[in-house]
Amino acid sequence: MVRNKALVAGAEAWLGELPGLVAEIEADWSIHVGAAYPDSTEAFVAEATCGDGRPAVLKLLIPRDGDATRNEATVLRLTRGEGCAELLRADIDRDALLLERLGRSLHRLALPIAERHEILCATAMLVWRPAPDSGLPTGADKGRWLVRFILETWEELGRPCPERTIDHAVRCAEHRVAEHDGARAVLVHGDVHEWNTLEADGGFKLVDPDGLLADAEYDMGIVMREDPVELMDGDPRDRARWLARRTGLDAGAIWEWGVVERVSTGLLGTKIDMQPVARQMLGAADRIAASFPSFD
Repeated sequence: MVRNKALVAGAEAWLGELPGLVAEIEADWSIHVGAAYPDSTEAFVAEATCGDGRPAVLKLLIPRDGDATRNEATVLRLTRGEGCAELLRADIDRDALLLERLGRSLHRLALPIAERHEILCATAMLVWRPAPDSGLPTGADKGRWLVRFILETWEELGRPCPERTIDHAVRCAEHRVAEHDGARAVLVHGDVHEWNTLEADGGFKLVDPDGLLADAEYDMGIVMREDPVELMDGDPRDRARWLARRTGLDAGAIWEWGVVERVSTGLLGTKIDMQPVARQMLGAADRIAASFPSFD
């Protein structure tokens, strides 16, 4: 998955340079790098041990346009180990982060979906806080970016889902952009799902934050995006209603972010061959566009 994403991002040279980059950072940070984690999707991630014996994780993000590494480091500095992994060191120029080592992912624990949703909500809520001067992109910025990504990727892939699905996602994104309120915006993780939620001291912490200043409903939209097969086993709006009750947020905004994220991730998954989940997301998105064009 990391290799595929690196190729899509035009970072083929980075793949060849990885061994040398790891060796440089080992020497500079006085760490020993061990086995790579096999389920990473956005970066080279490996076990590491600090000079004092502390277990850690080395993360080398795929180089690409934007400020992904800087934004992630900003979130981790702001949260200071509360709700997110603790940041031990960072080198933005080399897209390198050294993080505390956490336990098993929520995905590996294979808990019932209701229990997973409770954990995701409780953990995400630890992250939400005012951060007006952080320099992070806003929810409106992300919404506009998602519209461009959806339209361009749909055409690039030869229109892999019906046009009504795309139109529905774009309308939802444009509404969320129009509703953005800087006074209400908080720090959000931006990718709250079971692979990014790891055991930590009897609880859980999040890894791999995107980092946004947005309405907190954005994070719950990610929860709406995941488990598309289970979502469609009944009224999909029930999940949005439950998430809203649990977090005290707006169910309609959660629903709309879920629509946008489901389509954008389904298209990305199609592009990098993340199957069968990409087909499942786009299939659920089309059924929702046809049957539930609005939340009410």
